[in-house]
Amino acid sequence: MALDMNPVFKGRDFISIRDYSPDEIAYILEFAFQLKKMQKEGIPHRVLEGKTLGMLFQKPSTRTRISFEVGMYQLGGYPLFLSPKDMQLGRGETIKDTALTMSRYLNGIMIRTFSHDEVLELAEYATIPVINGLTDYLHPCQVMGDMMTILEFKKTLKGIKLAFIGDGNNVAHSLLFGGAKTGMDVVIACPRGYEPMKEVLEAARQDAQETGARLWVVEDPYEAVENADVVYTDVWASMGQEKEAEEKEKHFARYQVNRKLLDLAKPDAIVMHCLPAKRGREITDEVMDGPNSVVFDEAENRLHVQKAIMALLMQ
Repeated sequence: MALDMNPVFKGRDFISIRDYSPDEIAYILEFAFQLKKMQKEGIPHRVLEGKTLGMLFQKPSTRTRISFEVGMYQLGGYPLFLSPKDMQLGRGETIKDTALTMSRYLNGIMIRTFSHDEVLELAEYATIPVINGLTDYLHPCQVMGDMMTILEFKKTLKGIKLAFIGDGNNVAHSLLFGGAKTGMDVVIACPRGYEPMKEVLEAARQDAQETGARLWVVEDPYEAVENADVVYTDVWASMGQEKEAEEKEKHFARYQVNRKLLDLAKPDAIVMHCLPAKRGREITDEVMDGPNSVVFDEAENRLHVQKAIMALLMQ
C-alpha cells in the first residue's frame, strides 16, 4: 500500500487549524485514517526514515509526549525529548537563536508550552516545520484527533452538532476553528466570564461563512446539549491554573457532564473528553465509562492524526 503524500504540505508549520483550508484539513484526516489502517494491519510506513523530531516540553504531558514519540518511531524517525531542564526557551538564549540552531540539527520541532507567542516566534525563525503541541491559546492537534474520532463514529462532520461544556479555553478555541473549517456546528456552554476569546469567535465565524458552520456561545449547558451529536468536556482548570481551581468549581458545578445532561442529547450522541479527566467533577464515572463514551478512541486518534501531520510536513 503505497502512500501518496501531497507535496503542498511539505515544510509548512502546524500552529492553528485556521492556517489550513477545508480541503487540506479533509486531506490530513483522510491520510490519518490510511495510516491507522496500515498500523492496525502491521504494514510498515516508515516515511520519515532517518529524520529527527525535536520535542520541546515547557509544559508536561502524558498523551502528547507518548503519541508524538511513538508516532515518530512508527514513521521510522527518531523523537528527541527536550524538557525545560534541557533547555530554557527565552531565558538566556533567545527563541530566535534556539530556532536557528535547532533548524540545523532537526527535521521538525513539536512544542508544548504556555505562551502562544513563543510558538509563533519559534516558527518565524525556524527553517523546519513547527508543530503546536499545545499553548494556552490553542490545542490544534487535539482537535484534529477529535474530528477524526467524530468522522469515525458519525461518518461526517458537516451538519454535526457538537456541544462543548466547560471553560472557553484552548480546546474550545481550536474546536471553534475546527468546526468553522469542516462545517460542524459548535456551541460552547460556559459560565459568564469564562467565554472563549471574542477574537477567536469572530475569526472562526469569518471562516464558517465558507462552510456554513454555526458557532455560538450560551450560558445554559442544558440548552447547549439539546439534540447534540457530540457532547464534549474538559477539565475546569487547565494546567497552570491550579490556584483558580477552587474558585472555578463554584462557577462550574452545574456544568458537569452527567446522565441527566446527556439525556437531552441525541440517544446516539458520543461523549468526548481530551483528558486528563477529573472524574466526579466535569464528568461522572457513569458517563465516562458508559456506552456513549468514545474518550479512549479519541485519545488513540491523537497518535494517528499527529503521524499524518508529521509525515506530510516533514516529507
